[in-house]
Amino acid sequence: MRGITSTLDNLIDLTWPMIIVSMVIIVSLRVCYLIRKKEHVVVYKEIIMLTMIIYVLMLFQVVTVQDVVSWSSNNFIPFKEIFRYRIGSRLFFKNIIGNLLLFLPFGLFSSYTLKNNDKPSLVVFLTILASVTIECVQMAIGRVFDVDDILLNTLGGYLGFLIYKLIYKLKNNAPSFCQKEWFLNIISIIILLCAVAMLGRW
Repeated sequence: MRGITSTLDNLIDLTWPMIIVSMVIIVSLRVCYLIRKKEHVVVYKEIIMLTMIIYVLMLFQVVTVQDVVSWSSNNFIPFKEIFRYRIGSRLFFKNIIGNLLLFLPFGLFSSYTLKNNDKPSLVVFLTILASVTIECVQMAIGRVFDVDDILLNTLGGYLGFLIYKLIYKLKNNAPSFCQKEWFLNIISIIILLCAVAMLGRW
């Protein structure tokens, strides 16, 4: 747990200024748009879309932080880095669990956006495409290319798909009031407030 907490601490320290600025800009623009167009607001959908945008911005910031290394640091051999870390160590949580969790929201958001309920192939393809792009860009800006990151990111995206599929099944099998818009709005607001409270404690 200490490894995960340390990784989250570093992530929040790195991205909190971007999160605040982005949220103010995005929310203010969106609210003005909705007021001018007099559109019906579905709160839980707005929160999901806002979270998706913030996630993409956080992902961009995390993967483009400069960390200049030599060409020899690149890894093109699958599983070479994965098996290098002792299970439970700080580096294991940072590099293995961290890379897996980094793309779990990607698989979740992709599945939600595409309404992909049955087959994971498209979500897996999009995850691979995004991860390969990130690794190539990292190599171009002086960071490390690691094929194991692509494998872990892809697994994370697939787990995100499975979580979406589970949520979708639970929602469909839940009592009728749990599927109502007002109920989903309340749950979304509670989750958002809990997330903000947790970030505040960090």
